[in-house]
Amino acid sequence: MKIDAMMSWKEMPLGAHVDRPGSTIDFKTGDWRSERPILDREKCIYCGFCWIYCPEGCYQDMGKDEKYFQADLDYCKGCGICAYECPKKAITMVHEEV
Repeated sequence: MKIDAMMSWKEMPLGAHVDRPGSTIDFKTGDWRSERPILDREKCIYCGFCWIYCPEGCYQDMGKDEKYFQADLDYCKGCGICAYECPKKAITMVHEEV
């Protein structure tokens, strides 16, 4: 059975894709999350696990004057891996307000 299509799959333009390493920084993808991480600084031990395990690399070291890692919400997708991996449960995920 032959299917009559407007174009073949080979002619279709590529959708969202990463065409070079580091190019995801060009696109702010955090607006599609439904939850965001909140850090309890009283519990935080500055281990950096949030930074290590974040699959998006949205955690940033705040520098020598500030010892906490903070999620850049422009890129955080709300997966919750940082909260899951935090050994002191200093990160909780909260629903985004619409």
